[in-house]
Amino acid sequence: MTNAASPSVYPVTKDEAPEQERILAVIVDNEPGVLSRVVGMISSRGYNIESLTVAEIDVEKHQSRITIVTRGTPMKIEQIKAQLGRLVPVRRVIDVSMEQDALTRELALVKISSTGEHRVEAMRLADIFRARALDTTHQSFVFEVTGARDKINAFIDLLKPLGLIEVSRTGVLSIRRGGESDLTL
Repeated sequence: MTNAASPSVYPVTKDEAPEQERILAVIVDNEPGVLSRVVGMISSRGYNIESLTVAEIDVEKHQSRITIVTRGTPMKIEQIKAQLGRLVPVRRVIDVSMEQDALTRELALVKISSTGEHRVEAMRLADIFRARALDTTHQSFVFEVTGARDKINAFIDLLKPLGLIEVSRTGVLSIRRGGESDLTL
């Protein structure tokens, strides 16, 4: 039974819980094809990846951390986590969204082209959002801003009428607070 209000082409039952955004950290062996297998597993089941970051985190153990932002019902997220956990190169799957002691941040480079009052307003907003000007010309700025995704989205939205011309974002990064590590748990 399909739900007409659903934006997806995949069947959705009326009894399902509402979708939630979830951040998953996947610790994997750093070997060729791992990222492709992880992304393929998620996309083959009809889930969209809203953000994806990956980097090696332990050179000696050859391990990488893939941080994925996706949306789904709690049941579907549990299915994704279980299926990820069954992939051979996956060492650990962490639902960062459910962790009380997790920090999440994103970095964005934001370019605006403006003159006059718009330029002054852009600098004032950059100061409020603690953004750094990395490049300055007579007609443009490139700002670096870090923080929660909502903060970065708000900064970008406020710069749109001031001459926003380009944005480059890292995607979400996460780490556990305190002395514990996701690698040793």
